[in-house]
Amino acid sequence: MSKTNNIIGYLPDERPTTWKLFLYALQQVIVMFPATVTVALITGFQVSTTIFASGLATVCFVFITGKKIPMYYGSSFSYLSAISGLTAAQGFSKVNGILPTEAIQIAQFGIVASGLVSIAAGLLVRFSGRNAVEKILPPSITGSIAMVIGLTLAGNALMDAAPVADASGAHGSGWVWVVSLATLLSTVFFSKYLKGFWGQLPLLLGAAVGCAVAGIIVSEGGADLNLFRSLPPEVLAASTWKLGDGSIFAMPAFSLPKASWAAVAAIMPIAIATIPESTAHVYQLDIYVNNLAEQKGKKMNYSLADMLDMNLIGDGICDMISGVVGGPAGTNYGENISTMAITKVFSVPVLLVSGIIAMVISFFTPLIRVIYGIPLAVIGGLEIYLFGAIAAQGIAIMIDKKVDMFSAKNIAVIASIMVIGIGGQYAFGGNIPFFGINVPCIAGAAIFGILLNLVLSIGEKKNSDAVSNQ
Repeated sequence: MSKTNNIIGYLPDERPTTWKLFLYALQQVIVMFPATVTVALITGFQVSTTIFASGLATVCFVFITGKKIPMYYGSSFSYLSAISGLTAAQGFSKVNGILPTEAIQIAQFGIVASGLVSIAAGLLVRFSGRNAVEKILPPSITGSIAMVIGLTLAGNALMDAAPVADASGAHGSGWVWVVSLATLLSTVFFSKYLKGFWGQLPLLLGAAVGCAVAGIIVSEGGADLNLFRSLPPEVLAASTWKLGDGSIFAMPAFSLPKASWAAVAAIMPIAIATIPESTAHVYQLDIYVNNLAEQKGKKMNYSLADMLDMNLIGDGICDMISGVVGGPAGTNYGENISTMAITKVFSVPVLLVSGIIAMVISFFTPLIRVIYGIPLAVIGGLEIYLFGAIAAQGIAIMIDKKVDMFSAKNIAVIASIMVIGIGGQYAFGGNIPFFGINVPCIAGAAIFGILLNLVLSIGEKKNSDAVSNQ
């Protein structure tokens, strides 16, 4: 009995002491911070607003799910190409790394609409069972879409790793590659070789190495080789309210969605790629939590897998919440799950406090100034790894679900999605002209794949039943 009581860890309904609660919560924020902020830097969304939206959505998720599922809501990379393609098609471009407010507002409308997809999936699971989602979105579709999302962003990663818009100074020399490659390689090494707490911070540590290398280049080569960026005046100018000149305290640049059906068509379908990822996280969490409960001698079965519907509905509502205030779409994160698994801290109060900490951070300009100062080459180095990982995750989905790669139907669906999605990006710049309409390549690939799969599935069940009855 004493051995059981000595097991260290916190179950979802358990609360650590105050100082431990704060430290555990701060750790979650640190783990989630790099990826969440990187999404804002890549898309051109306001960083402070993105951080606030992430924290707010996390807090809301805790209460939406009845304080039973410990999850942190982070910005999703899956939507990057859709947002970039949409804003480009609307004629918007980033100024000093930031999209115009109107462009963000248009994207917000699509992000809010994307929440309906996750909510619909959650309701489908609630009334039809867990496997109902895979009837419409089998892994051959979700895996292919995830691969397309990652591969269509490959060009963006390399352009950021070695920006050519400014051919002067460091950007016009080979030093920019030194910074981006140092970031990439160190991130990969940290991800593979570091263990425990530090092993959950490869993005943060890799960015730190990249910034350190950029700093050494500046110190040795002078201002002409400076890759660091200054905080654009547009950031504070867009602030909802600031104290004095805003150098210390400024409210995030909140904005309301602006109706756009083009945004709905471009962004809404992307939500289907996050559903299998979110589902896998719940199943993983269920195993970890119940294993800890068994070690601690708890007879209660937490059955988080049975809350999949609640998780998907919460995910969708949080997309809407984030979209309404001006943040990007998101989902629950692998970094969040891994951190809890390693530390055995599954406490819901910890996640609640971590969301509050993130919201508080978003109001302080010095921190935002540091984030904006990160060299674009550092971001590019991270992107090479991150975007490739998204594509690899698509392969992992199909392997994990044992997709039959010798099936004529699966090959047709996968091939069509891959070529339409990737071909549309590199042949038409992300928007495929179709009967006078510019269809975003990922959205077009997803819709075509879903329809093709449904058509090819007609009569399939009847044939399989006939075979089994013989």
